Parts: sequence; C-alpha cells; structure tokens
Amino acid sequence: MKKKLMAVAILGTMAVWTQAGAQTQSVQELQQALAQAQKAAADAQKAAQQAQDALMQIQQATAEAKQAERSAAESAQVAKGAQSDHSFNAEKSTGGGLVYKSGGDMIRLYGLIDLSMSRKNNADKAGDTQNDMSVAYFSGNRWGLEGEHALNDTDGLKAIFKLESEYELPTGNMDTPGVLFNRDAWLGVESASLGKLTFGRQNTLPREFSKIYGDAYGSARMTLSEGGYTNNNNFKQLIFYSGSATGTRYDKGIVWKKEMGKWVVGLAYQVGGTPGDTNDGSTKAAGVAYNGGNFNASAYYNTASVDGYTHTSYSFGGNYQLSKLVRLNAGYFNYKADQPVTIGNRSDKAYTVSAKFTPGGKFDYQLGWQTMNADNAGLNGKGYVMNAFSSTADVVATGTGKRKTWYGSVFYHFDKRTELYLALDHLSTDGTYKASQANGFNSQNEAAVGMRFKF
Repeated sequence: MKKKLMAVAILGTMAVWTQAGAQTQSVQELQQALAQAQKAAADAQKAAQQAQDALMQIQQATAEAKQAERSAAESAQVAKGAQSDHSFNAEKSTGGGLVYKSGGDMIRLYGLIDLSMSRKNNADKAGDTQNDMSVAYFSGNRWGLEGEHALNDTDGLKAIFKLESEYELPTGNMDTPGVLFNRDAWLGVESASLGKLTFGRQNTLPREFSKIYGDAYGSARMTLSEGGYTNNNNFKQLIFYSGSATGTRYDKGIVWKKEMGKWVVGLAYQVGGTPGDTNDGSTKAAGVAYNGGNFNASAYYNTASVDGYTHTSYSFGGNYQLSKLVRLNAGYFNYKADQPVTIGNRSDKAYTVSAKFTPGGKFDYQLGWQTMNADNAGLNGKGYVMNAFSSTADVVATGTGKRKTWYGSVFYHFDKRTELYLALDHLSTDGTYKASQANGFNSQNEAAVGMRFKF
C-alpha cells in the first residue's frame, strides 16, 4: 500500500512538472512570434517610406522636366522674336542682339557698326578730292536698348520702350554732341487690339510710311518697327520731305500705328510746347499702307508749323516683286513751304525709282535714281538750298532747279550679321539750285567701300 501511494505521488509530481514545462514553452513561442511581428512591421514601415521617397523623386523629376521644356520653348520664342523682321534695312539692326527674358519681361541690347572708306571730288570750295575714313555711308553707327513688360489683367497689353544712341566710328564722338539718345528715347504701350502707341523722341510717321519705296534698301512691307532711309550719302536728302518741325525725328512725339489684316494705319502729333502758342513747333501726320505680298503700297500727309511758317508734304508709292530676282520701288513727293511775303512760297516735286536684285548666294545688288525739283526754294546763309521743313523765317534769297542723283551698290554677305559693300553715286544740279554737299559745284561723284556688323 505504501509503495502504491509513493508511486501515485511520483506520477502526480511528474504531471505537474510536465504541465509547467509546456506553459513555459508556450510563453517563449509567443514572445518570439511577437518579436517577429514587430520586425515585420518595422520592415513594412521602412519599405513604405522608401516607396514614398521614390514617388517624391519621380514627381520632382517630372516637374523639372516640364520646367526645362517650358524654358526651352521660351528661349526658342525669344530667339525667334529677336531674329524676326531682320532683312537688310538701312535703319534697323539685324543681329539678334543680347536678349534676356523672364516671364513677361524682355530686354535686348543691340547695335550696328558701319565702317566706310570713301572718295569724293569737289569736297571743298577749291574742288579738291578727298579720301577719308568717313562717317558711315549707309547706316549710322548705333547701340540701343529695347524692352517690354506684360501688364497683368489686360487684353495682352504690354509696356514697351526704346533707347538708341548714335556715334561716329572714325572718332568715337557722339553723332549729336551732348545728346546721348539722339535716335530714340520713347516709352509706350502695345497690344493686338490697341496697336502701338509711343511717346518721346522717335522717327516721324511719314518717314515710316515712305520707307518701303524711299530707296532700294528698305523693307518690302510696312511694319510697326522703326525703319527709314540710308544715312550720309548724296541721295539721303529725299528723306527730309518726310520731316517735321525738328527734322526727320520727332522731339516730344506721339505716334500710333496699327495693323489691321493687310492694312496698316497711323497717326502722329508732335507737341510744340511754345508758351502761348500750341501750334508753333507742332507737327501732324497721318499714314496708310497696304501689304499685298508681291505688291505693297503706302501714302502719308504731313504738316508742321516752324517758326510761324507752315510746311506741308504728302507722298505715295510702293514696291512690286517682279520675281525672286527683282524688286522695283517707286514714289512721288510733294512739298510746299510758306516763306516771307517778299520772297514768295516754295513748291517742290520729287520722284524716286529704284530696284533691288537678289540672285541668291552671297551677293545682292541695288540701283536707284531720284530727282528733287525745287521751285523758289529758300537758300541758307551760304547760298545752298535748304532741306525741306527747315525754318524759312529768315530767307532772303531763293533758288530754282533740279537735284538729280544716280546710285548703285553691291553687297557681299558673310552671314546675316556681317557684310561688305561697294557703293557709288553721282549728284548733279541745274539752274540756281546749289547743293551744300557739292560745295557750290554743279556735280559730285562719290564712292565708298565698307563693312557692316550687327549685334
């Protein structure tokens, strides 16, 4: 009996130990499983963070790619704008310039350098011949700044400005001593619906509307950009029929131009600023042009009050592209100026015909003729016929006759920015018409070779 009781006690103790061991093993397994679950959760959280970081990198790369694409498009547009309308034009730089654009702002630094070596006879009253590094034959040397700023909450309206200065290459002198921006100094606004409205020193409106036929070097179509005629040669004087109370550029000018399909219209007013007299020193002008592709035409009417005397001109003309090889230009000018009663009034009629030949390749050629027929034109103190729109208040003598000029040129273009040229012209006068360029003689021959660089 005693042995049975001992056996039962031993078996009971073993059962308790077995149960306790099983419970201990279960706790360890649970702790191990919990640790594994915590590690898995941490790994999952880490993986999620890595995925989020990768997504952010993808989004950033996409945004940068889109920005780069927009910047490239803007740069291409700037380059296109800077290089547009850059055919050979005697008054406008055709280099692309240095352009900076940011958002709705644009500014451009540009310029033109024209080096001329010239030879002419009758260069003084003794009739001597002069060989010289002269002031530019074709285009005044200049540098300038122009820019625009888009105005928010408007119908595409932008503020625009232009500052342009002319200098003389042979000496580095200012073209107009003491005047920095003698070519342009204006501020304005522009949009497709408004057109272009500018205030300050700028080309006269008639100069703009006659540039498509005034000589062989202007643009074929009328644009809102400034242009004009050639600079310092014997056929330059025709441009003065498109003048104002202050020459071929307005001081204190207000000019509006607008394109309407194939038509371009313009109005201009020059503020006189004379105390007690709003008319004296003022100029009024209107112009209209038609851009027809192969055929382009324009006309203007112009009147100014200069020292109390009225000066009036009108003109019409155009050009026709006969073929890819030849463009013809022709125009007519009529000018009248009041002069002192004892002298009588002045009346001029002028005509111009020219052609541009573009056979392709590196060369192009120009040929032209013009005549300025003056009747009772006031003479200056040296006895030379005065330019149109000069003050006639002190005229005491007059001249009548014709001033005729033949001219021709050849250009060799290295590229759109650099070119060489050879130019010739012959001036002749008759009657009592004396030209200051010929120093009292009835003729002058002039030749020039040069190089032009645009930036």
